[in-house]
Amino acid sequence: MKLTNLIFAALIVFTTANTFAQDTNEDTHTVTIGIPEVALLDLESANGTAISLNGTAPSEAGDKVIFNASNSDIWINYSSIVGSSTEPSRNVTVQITDGNVPNGLVLSVVASQDAGQGDGTMGVAVSEAIALRTDRADEIISGVGSAYTGNGANKGHNLTYTLTQSNEEGSYAQIDFDQSQTLSITYTLSDN
Repeated sequence: MKLTNLIFAALIVFTTANTFAQDTNEDTHTVTIGIPEVALLDLESANGTAISLNGTAPSEAGDKVIFNASNSDIWINYSSIVGSSTEPSRNVTVQITDGNVPNGLVLSVVASQDAGQGDGTMGVAVSEAIALRTDRADEIISGVGSAYTGNGANKGHNLTYTLTQSNEEGSYAQIDFDQSQTLSITYTLSDN
């Protein structure tokens, strides 16, 4: 009987020791993962972001000044992290924020689709050229999600500016060389 009690007591001690040992051979901790909200936009060019668009003077009396200047040197780059429920997408708007387009002329801009040098939910460029204005911002790219375009020229969306004469009757009579202007054009990446 003593041997049975001794074996039973040894079994209880072994089981108890094994149970307590299991409590000390593992542990748990937490890891917090933070994802920053990001909304960055800049304009890039290999030649600088200041551009000039000029009319072409005639070489023969009786001909008109031709306004058909264009420039495609500037690229929109952006980095964006959105919130699926709070801010599911963003858009890019464009507006003249300083100066005015001279009378009789139209300054327009169109963006290309993304050049494919980044990743994510890239924005979709508006397909038609936008006549730039001072009184409101116009959407030029919509549906930007969590995405990045890559940084620099030839990455993101290429902008093409065009200066033309207005189609309105009598617009040539409004053209005045004293109205030559330097304009500030502002692009804004904002939540929808």
